[in-house]
Amino acid sequence: MPTITATIITKNEGSRIKSCLQSLDWVDEIVVLDSGSSDNTVEICRQFTSQVFQTDWPGFGKQKNRAIEKATGEWILSVDADEIVTSELRLEIQQAISDGNFIGFEIPRLSSYCGQFIQHSGWWPDYVLRLFQSGKGQFSDSLIHERLHINGTIGQLKAPLIHHSFENFEQVLNKVNHYSSLGAEQLYHSGKSASLTKAILKGGWAFFRTFILKAGFLDGKKGVMLSISNAEGTYYKYLKLMLLHEKEQNENSKN
Repeated sequence: MPTITATIITKNEGSRIKSCLQSLDWVDEIVVLDSGSSDNTVEICRQFTSQVFQTDWPGFGKQKNRAIEKATGEWILSVDADEIVTSELRLEIQQAISDGNFIGFEIPRLSSYCGQFIQHSGWWPDYVLRLFQSGKGQFSDSLIHERLHINGTIGQLKAPLIHHSFENFEQVLNKVNHYSSLGAEQLYHSGKSASLTKAILKGGWAFFRTFILKAGFLDGKKGVMLSISNAEGTYYKYLKLMLLHEKEQNENSKN
């Protein structure tokens, strides 16, 4: 059986990291990179692995690449702190890497929103590329929504990776604010522009896409809530992008 290293990046994940780590008790190595937790995240992680490193925060993609660099396994399984590997997925992973037909695998992710697992809304099946041979993959340097790039043939697994995305509405609001700021910063540095009209139209389109085109209405009340929060996140991202450009213009006018 090829060896597997699970990599995780953390910050203030004390309320859920234990469940994640417990679901990884079958891998050969766990590598954790923590970027300044002020809760008990690091202490919990050290109960499961000695490979816990405290670092600065360069962005999601770069931080995940740092974790990959510290991994010694023949295969790498990149897991987020709010995700759980089920026993069914474990068995499928072990079989898949033993067969040797692919160098990477996409895993269907089943995500929960305020206590309900979402079956539509563009959230299922949410295939994420997380399992790959060491040395064959690298994440993009994106601040947010990083992508794993694989040099070779990719397969797909069937058993889901459980993702406790938003446990309550407070987390929804916090993530909408945080991720929209990161998204705006990423767009700003890539030279993108925005206006109030564009922010409104983008937000409206995000709701329509999630609720109608992705059948969010089939997820009931939570589907409505999810569609609205997607729209809010998109609207705020482009609004913040507009404000970043206004700030730049104001600073330039003073010089």
